[in-house]
Amino acid sequence: MDYQETIMGIIVNGGNARSKSMEAISEAKEGNYDQARKKIDEAAQDLAKAHRVQTDLIQGEARGENTDVTLLMVHAQDHLMNAMTVKDMANEFIALYEKNDTSCKK
Repeated sequence: MDYQETIMGIIVNGGNARSKSMEAISEAKEGNYDQARKKIDEAAQDLAKAHRVQTDLIQGEARGENTDVTLLMVHAQDHLMNAMTVKDMANEFIALYEKNDTSCKK
């Protein structure tokens, strides 16, 4: 796999994780908490894939393999960090929606 394809792995998986996290918020907003948590789990799997690619690049650089910092790489890192933040926030939204859902209270 060449460098650009590797970077695209971070972008694609990060983007998928962000989208699934946003879907999780929408599900929670509708009171579908089990589905929201399922989407969060799926987002976590996508983030793990992106993180593995990132880790491989970091380990390669630590071994002395030269890694060019391109605009595409910066974009990939931005995508990944935003996806991680959105997933964290989605978890908070789910908890808040669930806490405030009077139909769940006993």
